[in-house]
Amino acid sequence: MIGLLLWIIMGALAGWIASMVMGTDASMGPLANIVVGIIGAVVGGFLMSLLGFGDVSGFNLYSLLVSVIGAIVVIWLVKVIS
Repeated sequence: MIGLLLWIIMGALAGWIASMVMGTDASMGPLANIVVGIIGAVVGGFLMSLLGFGDVSGFNLYSLLVSVIGAIVVIWLVKVIS
C-alpha cells in the first residue's frame, strides 16, 4: 500500500514538473498530472533503457528525472496528435 502511494506521489510530482516545463500546467489538474507522471515513468524508463542508461529503479532523484523526461515526451506527443 505504501509503495502504491509513493508511486502516485512521484507520478504527481513528475507530471506537475513536466506540465510546468511544457506550459500546460493551467490546463491540467492533479489527476492528469498523476496519470501523465506515471505514464511518463514507463516511457522514460523505456527510452533510457534504449539509450543504454538505467531505467526507473526506485524512489530516487534519477528516477524522478527519468519520469519527468518521459512525461515531457508524453505531453509533447499529445500536443502533436491533437
